Amino acid sequence: MEYVIEMLNIRKEFPGIVANDDITLTLKKGEIHALLGENGAGKSTLMGVLFGMYQPEKGKIKVNGEEVRITNPNVANRLGIGMVHQHFKLVDNFTVTENIVLGSEPRKFGIALDIDRAAKRIEELSNHYGLNVDPHAKIEDISVGMQQRVEIMKMLYREADVLILDEPTAVLTPSEIEELMKIMRNLLKEGKSIIIITHKLKEIKAVADRCTVIRRGKSIGTVNVSETSEASLAEMMVGRHVSFNVNKKESIPGKVVLNIENVSVKNNRKVLGLKNFSLDVKTGEIVGIAGVEGNGQSELVEAITGLRKLENGQIFINGEDITHLPIRKRIEKGIAHIPEDRQKRGLVLDYTLQSNMVLEVYNKQPFSKFGLLNYNKIKDYAKKIIESFDVRSGEGTSSIARTLSGGNQQKAIIGRELELNPDLLIAVQPTRGLDVGSIEYIHKRLIEHRDKGKAVLLVSLELDEVLQLSDRIAIVNNGELIGVVNASETNENEVGLMMAGVSKERSV
Repeated sequence: MEYVIEMLNIRKEFPGIVANDDITLTLKKGEIHALLGENGAGKSTLMGVLFGMYQPEKGKIKVNGEEVRITNPNVANRLGIGMVHQHFKLVDNFTVTENIVLGSEPRKFGIALDIDRAAKRIEELSNHYGLNVDPHAKIEDISVGMQQRVEIMKMLYREADVLILDEPTAVLTPSEIEELMKIMRNLLKEGKSIIIITHKLKEIKAVADRCTVIRRGKSIGTVNVSETSEASLAEMMVGRHVSFNVNKKESIPGKVVLNIENVSVKNNRKVLGLKNFSLDVKTGEIVGIAGVEGNGQSELVEAITGLRKLENGQIFINGEDITHLPIRKRIEKGIAHIPEDRQKRGLVLDYTLQSNMVLEVYNKQPFSKFGLLNYNKIKDYAKKIIESFDVRSGEGTSSIARTLSGGNQQKAIIGRELELNPDLLIAVQPTRGLDVGSIEYIHKRLIEHRDKGKAVLLVSLELDEVLQLSDRIAIVNNGELIGVVNASETNENEVGLMMAGVSKERSV
């Protein structure tokens, strides 16, 4: 049997944690091999070892049957190994072409940078693989899905044969995910081999040939995907039976907590991203916002949380006008926010976990008095959140936020926001990048929050998540409210049509 990659008995340690404990993974030529595991199981670390970002303590790597030492990513590139990271590594104000050639710039007569030649080559590659990337667009002006294609293009430009995709669908819309699957199949036709890190079982079933499962740093086994069910993959991954259904009792809505009246907000392109939008959210209910990405959801959330100013309209919390209040005052009035981008908006990445857990409350007792911080109280508070939300990190509360896996960063943020016991919890993509076990837990906590008589506004691109968790669903398209439906009386099809802008005859 010919393997393009063999990782044999790999062990990788970090302070306080064995990330990979004697793991073996093989990749056949022309296959898609899925690497499945919970948040923090050691998937990204294992691929980091293959891509030369980390040196293993033990084990060896073979490429096309030959043993190699991959001391850094440049060596990996030379061996034909490319990687698309979970959080993209792109320069926002550079063009697509500039990003792709970074580090391997084409020279003209050995000196001048030959951007035109590169752009032409990128256009050829783009057409060949069906990527539809505009070589001259700036990164900051293109969608997340497009940015990901730029990352894939970077590897193709460097002639990689083995492509590693780390959580490639975590940030994509359903239609972009379908496109990505197509692209992956095209890559296989061209003789590439792919390793995809994921915890989305549906996608593994759709594209992968084999799947290796790791749990808490140890290998659980490698299976043929066609012979394995989603349920058994889930069980291998978390070590117990996982329920895919959300159990909740009928909601009993009470008084209005959030009242949005005729709000209009401009987006980053200085045109109205939200137009005359009105919505109420009451105690004891979860209201979901459904829509294709970029249809006004971000503007709505930023208007409520105070990150964006209104062009017109008003926002009330518990009957009080907060339209012009600063952010901290809004938090004090009972708003908590799980942001869409955990790294830019959710955490200070170079702070410890314990500092991150008190960002909104450090200026209050018991955490500080007369301007002096009480570190013991802060530590105890952080420890409680970390334990109750199973946030896994090498060094507990003193771990630096940046060192946690994406899913564990997410759990820490959700724990922090719920600990504030807010009257209104705004949860944006709360389970983005979480594994099935964690998703099940977070869903329970959101419903628990609702059942305590609080209001939850859920914004998610996962339509089944919106349908399962919400009591009412508000559908947005192009910044406008298309309609509000009761979750128990609708289905994916109807909501999907409304998301496309087909308005519904009756509204609730």
